[in-house]
Amino acid sequence: MGIYMDKAYYPSPAQEKNRYLEHHNNVDDPGYRNFVSPITRFVFDHYDRNKALGLDFGSGSAPVISKVLLENGFKVHQFDPFFSPESDVLNLKFDFITCCEVIEHFHDPAKEFELLKNLLKPSGTLLCMTQLYYDQYPFKNWYYRRDPTHTFIFSHETIEYVANKFNFDHTVTNNRFITFVNR
Repeated sequence: MGIYMDKAYYPSPAQEKNRYLEHHNNVDDPGYRNFVSPITRFVFDHYDRNKALGLDFGSGSAPVISKVLLENGFKVHQFDPFFSPESDVLNLKFDFITCCEVIEHFHDPAKEFELLKNLLKPSGTLLCMTQLYYDQYPFKNWYYRRDPTHTFIFSHETIEYVANKFNFDHTVTNNRFITFVNR
């Protein structure tokens, strides 16, 4: 199913934050905007900008999803334990939650998915992007597992397990974009 990093190798919070600061993402970079476009396009196609409330969970130091959605008239809050730690937003309910390149950083995936499930309104959508692992790749050579902050690696089987455990309908698109719909 999923592949856990041994907790003895988890980075400290300071190491984790420093690793994230090494990412040179820019919210105005067309390439970065294109990378997150499966999520932003989904929101544009499925939600009314005048009614929907979203959460960019794990928004990071360069919250491009938030910026694109705000530019297009959507109301979206941010939460990131390092860069937007205002936990009062976790008392709200959301029509959609985005987690772009976030779930692989969860130290306790069950706890985090439970939180995300509880933050969604009925029929709300959790929109995730992560690289899924396939057995045909030699794991020890796979680039994605080399990031020291990737503490949990997902596979298709893991995604199905999460959907069943938390009572989500789900789809996986392009082996990277995952939608979980709250039942």
